[in-house]
Amino acid sequence: MKRGDLLRYLRKHGCHLKREGRSHSLWTNPVTGAVEAVPRHAEISDVLARKRRDVFFFGWVAERVGFEPTIRY
Repeated sequence: MKRGDLLRYLRKHGCHLKREGRSHSLWTNPVTGAVEAVPRHAEISDVLARKRRDVFFFGWVAERVGFEPTIRY
């Protein structure tokens, strides 16, 4: 996935840039309070992009429906 596409997706869903780092940008979701680092590569792997999306949004959705997810790494 292109970095621009991921950033567009984050903005569309209410996230905003917290600060720029040397090799990553920190984005925050004001609804969930989640903060995630997005690398400054032109191309971001789909697996990493999905992880960023899930961390930002899954917690909020799970909270609204009363689901406690079991996260396995």
